[in-house]
Amino acid sequence: MTDGSDDTSITELLGSWREPVLDRWIELVGESVRGRITERELRSELTELYGLVERALAGDDTAAGELRATLAEISRGRARQGFSATETAVGVFALKQSLYEQVRKTRGQRAYSELIDFSSYVDELGLATFETYASAREQVIADQAEQLLELSTPVVKVWDGVLGVPLVGTLDSARTQVVMETLLQTLVDTRSRFAVIDITGVAAVDTEVAQHLMRTVMAARLMGTHCVISGIRPQIAQTIVTLGIEFGDIVTKSSLADALAYVLERSGLCVVPSTASCGGTTQHAPRNGLEA
Repeated sequence: MTDGSDDTSITELLGSWREPVLDRWIELVGESVRGRITERELRSELTELYGLVERALAGDDTAAGELRATLAEISRGRARQGFSATETAVGVFALKQSLYEQVRKTRGQRAYSELIDFSSYVDELGLATFETYASAREQVIADQAEQLLELSTPVVKVWDGVLGVPLVGTLDSARTQVVMETLLQTLVDTRSRFAVIDITGVAAVDTEVAQHLMRTVMAARLMGTHCVISGIRPQIAQTIVTLGIEFGDIVTKSSLADALAYVLERSGLCVVPSTASCGGTTQHAPRNGLEA
């Protein structure tokens, strides 16, 4: 039946009203995504879903599984693309509204009854979609946090045999672990004898931060690398003394320049003007660069 009479089932309604219901569904979802998906892509996506819904409601178990899998993939895609949970859920719930608008035109009591059951079915699909979206979004956030953590803990080669580890922000256990792992791997790759850990960008140093630094230094020392901590500003020095923090035999310098000069000297090199010389090996670089 196609007129919404009393013996019309929901599958028959979906089949007979396919074009107007699908067009209205695409229109409603298109309004929510605000042009971030092309109409062609959206029509292809929703047309596939519409067909799967029809088959699933007709008792096709394979189609029911494909429907949930397709919705899950769409939800993960929306999460990666930065869509909100509401925008993602509307993609499912709008099907109820589009069908309801069509049913309201017929005023068939049987159609209204079928619509109630169909509404519950769509709600289940919407809930599954939301759960998948939430899980995918959490994974996206976790991946981004890990990437930011790696970017905020670089280990760079500043000279032959000398590594630099500039730290900015708060040094917590997670960052310390990343710094340690990255530093040790770089030491294996470069076989560097010295590493300068610069804490100029670290807002504050307390007992916990000091312990994190010392663990990193000790790990590097086990690899045969001598570490120097630079960036000990007056405020940090005062805090360290007040807290009674002991760095032991770890060399500390007030600035990165002093630390680099120290490790270069320990390497038998020194930084001098091009017309000067020093007791160690002197290497000359271009005037607009570093001269050693």
